[in-house]
Amino acid sequence: MKISVIIHGSPYSSQSAISALAFSNAAIKSGHKIYQAFFYHDGVFNSTALSIPAQDEKFPGQLWAEFANRENIKLVSCISSASRRGLQNKAEAQRHELKSDNINTAYEIAGLGELVTASLVCDRTITFGA
Repeated sequence: MKISVIIHGSPYSSQSAISALAFSNAAIKSGHKIYQAFFYHDGVFNSTALSIPAQDEKFPGQLWAEFANRENIKLVSCISSASRRGLQNKAEAQRHELKSDNINTAYEIAGLGELVTASLVCDRTITFGA
């Protein structure tokens, strides 16, 4: 089964990113394929490159980046949600003449078309958070 995952919650005020990651790991171990993880609304905060967790913690967004690299999964942050929250990749920062970017390079920035496409090509779309 091909699955798309949507994450709505921010990394430190919601369990949605960690729950979605645990689900995705279990799905892969059960023989399923995770097509992409789409970070929407406050979920885009998982894609920041600037979070510094406590020494005994790992930032959920970095855990997703490691998982995506290992499993060859696309991580997408909604461009509108990210822009409204001050998160920009290099191209968007240049386009808006900002001094720097702050998105983890494991994530791409894209519109809702990516979410629609994923929903069309996947057997299931699972949402974490509200």
